[in-house]
Amino acid sequence: MDLTAPKIAELEQFDPPDRVDSFATELANQIKNGKHFIAFTGAGVSTSAGIPDFRGPEGAWTARAQGRQLDFKHTTTLQAVPSPTHMALVELQDRGLLKYLISQNCDGLHRRSGILPDRISELHGNSNREHCKDCGKEFIRDFRAVATYEKSATDHRTGRKCTRCGGALHDTIINFGEDLPPQALKLALKHARKADLCLALGSSLMVSPANSIPKIVGKNKNANLAICNLQKTPIDENAQLRIHTKVDDLMICLMDKLDIPIPDFILRRQLVVEMTTQAKEQHQLKIYGVDVDQTPVSFLQSVKLENSRRPAKSEPFIFNIRDKLEPGSKLNLELEFMGHYGEPNLIIGHGFSGEEAQHSIYELDYNPRNGQWNITSH
Repeated sequence: MDLTAPKIAELEQFDPPDRVDSFATELANQIKNGKHFIAFTGAGVSTSAGIPDFRGPEGAWTARAQGRQLDFKHTTTLQAVPSPTHMALVELQDRGLLKYLISQNCDGLHRRSGILPDRISELHGNSNREHCKDCGKEFIRDFRAVATYEKSATDHRTGRKCTRCGGALHDTIINFGEDLPPQALKLALKHARKADLCLALGSSLMVSPANSIPKIVGKNKNANLAICNLQKTPIDENAQLRIHTKVDDLMICLMDKLDIPIPDFILRRQLVVEMTTQAKEQHQLKIYGVDVDQTPVSFLQSVKLENSRRPAKSEPFIFNIRDKLEPGSKLNLELEFMGHYGEPNLIIGHGFSGEEAQHSIYELDYNPRNGQWNITSH
């Protein structure tokens, strides 16, 4: 991969603040008056979150090409807090302004920040997602779900098995020379052809075929391509709007022009608790995590039921209860998380309804700034 970056990085340019301001004003007008606004993101949207880019002066590939270690003080993708750009895009999505997002990033921050699964094409994969090629089932992990590639760069097996069919699970990372995921590419192309505005953020736009997406918009006489990147890109000539500034600086200014506040990052988890009763003194508790589209999510290390001998440490977390329970009884469950954001253990009181089959969903929202959980159930 280091061969794709020169030893001397492309010069970074910084446009003056007044130019950034006028660019943001024009962009805001086009977003408000347009019908189908999409965004295209690269590694530059995650640098302020502590994740190095690739071809910048302190980029990972630039450092390798120069035979040195990264000087960039970076964090892991699991501990990185989504940047103002990530959160601005989420808010634009939630308000119906951003119709679709195409990303080259595999750090998982767009999905973690709140971009919905049906509103994004992760063209190069997601380091927190794995899937079964046999049955198509997907899984989201709160850990790095990437193959070791010890045997081959094309061997994407992670070593885990599908809980639905027992097939081998594979990571979703797209390595150099591999085809992009067909469905993600199909949707990206569909939205590019439909777009009247595409904002490319923090991408060198050098990697094909991903860079064909914004180029489609730029070549459409009825659409506009806006590019924000510190370095030159090979499709600058196709852009109707071009700015050299940090993506966070642009997005903060843009959101101000739109009079839309950028929300703080909240880590959102969805916990399912199923309870079945076979007899008066025979009950089973089943606990597991899901995403908004019901994709299984692994975010717990263990679950402990009050008064049980030992915690459950494997998914799904199951407890067999051989006691008589009265309707309204509380079952206290202590949840232990992966803790990438310092999440403390959380105790939820699950109420027994007396029904033979009970399905409850708990929305668990964690604020990493104050270390507090907020729980809602339905």
